[in-house]
Amino acid sequence: MKGQPISVSKAKKAIADYKKAIGRPDGMAELSIFYCEEAFGFLESCSMEDESYFAALIRMYGRSLEIVSSLPPAERTSYLERLDKLRSRGRNVGWAVEEEFNNLWYAAAMDEQPGE
Repeated sequence: MKGQPISVSKAKKAIADYKKAIGRPDGMAELSIFYCEEAFGFLESCSMEDESYFAALIRMYGRSLEIVSSLPPAERTSYLERLDKLRSRGRNVGWAVEEEFNNLWYAAAMDEQPGE
C-alpha cells in the first residue's frame, strides 16, 4: 500500500455503479460486506487515525445489515456469519467501531433473524 492513495469514495462509487447497472440484492450484500472486510484488512495491516475512514466503515456496515435483512431468509446465513465476524474484528481497531457495530447489529435484530 506504500505510496498508494486511500480512496473511500472510489470504493463507494464502485458499489453505487453496480447498484445502478445491476443492483441485485445479493450482489449488493456481497460488495458491501467485501468493502468492510477489506477496510478491516487495511486497518489491521497499518495504523490509521482518520475519523472519516472509520465513519465510512461504520456506515457501510449498517448498510450491509439493511441489505442482508432484505434478502430472503434462506439467503442470509453466509452473509450474517461474515457480518458477525466483522463485529468481533471491531474490537481491534478502536474508535468505538465494535460498539457501533454491536449497536447496529442489535438494532437490526440480527440475533432474531429466521434462517440462521
